[in-house]
Parts: sequence; C-alpha cells; structure tokens
Amino acid sequence: MTDTPSGNPFDALGGGFDMNALLQQAQQLQEQLQGAQARLADATVEGEVGGGAVRVTLTGVGDLQAVTIRPGTVDGDDESDLADLGDLIVAAFRDAKSKADALAAESMGPLAGGLGGPGDAPPGLGGGFGAGLPPGLG
Repeated sequence: MTDTPSGNPFDALGGGFDMNALLQQAQQLQEQLQGAQARLADATVEGEVGGGAVRVTLTGVGDLQAVTIRPGTVDGDDESDLADLGDLIVAAFRDAKSKADALAAESMGPLAGGLGGPGDAPPGLGGGFGAGLPPGLG
C-alpha cells in the first residue's frame, strides 16, 4: 500500500480509519459472546421419548445433566429390554440436543455472525458456535 501524506495508509480508503474503535467493537462483541455462552451454560433443555418413559436433561451448551427413566419402563433382567433402553436414551438425548442447538442458535447466532451450527461454517472451519472466529471470540 502506498503511504499517504499523513503517513496513514488507511487514509486512502476515504475517511479516517479508527483502529481503536474497531478494537473496542471487537472487545464488546467478545464480551457479548461470553455473556451468551454463560447464559447457555446455565440454561437447561429436556428431551424425551416414549411418552416420557425416558427423559434427558442437557445444558444449553449440550452438557448432559441427567437421565430419568420412568419406573416399569424396562425389565432389568431382559437383555432385549436393556438394548431398547439404550436406544431410548440415545433418542431422548438427540431430542434434547436438537433443542439445545436451537436455543444456542437463537442466543448466539447473531453474535457469531451466522455461524450458527454445523453446515453454516465455511468448509474446513468445522461447525458449532464461533467456529472460524479469531481466538477468544468463539
């Protein structure tokens, strides 16, 4: 870039380029992202299957908090019932995870610049919230 009479190469872009203002905006965005992440970590969502036979509780960031199995749902001595229970737990987890993902997209999508989930990030940057953002912003 060619130097301008003022010595600031950004003057050629028209108008003053205020690097301090840009850094301040980046810091505010980082604080907003951290606040949204903290709120998600405190939030909980539930997923259930089989009319509530199996219920799973996750935080808004997808951490497993609890698995509840309604009494009488399975026979603990029956191998087939136990295999079915495993399938029910996985299905309840997927239900809760989709709710956690939707909550996170709602909370963080605008802050993360649209990188709201898998498939939204540019190729090679992975999915999830904040993927591809500079360190400390995601």
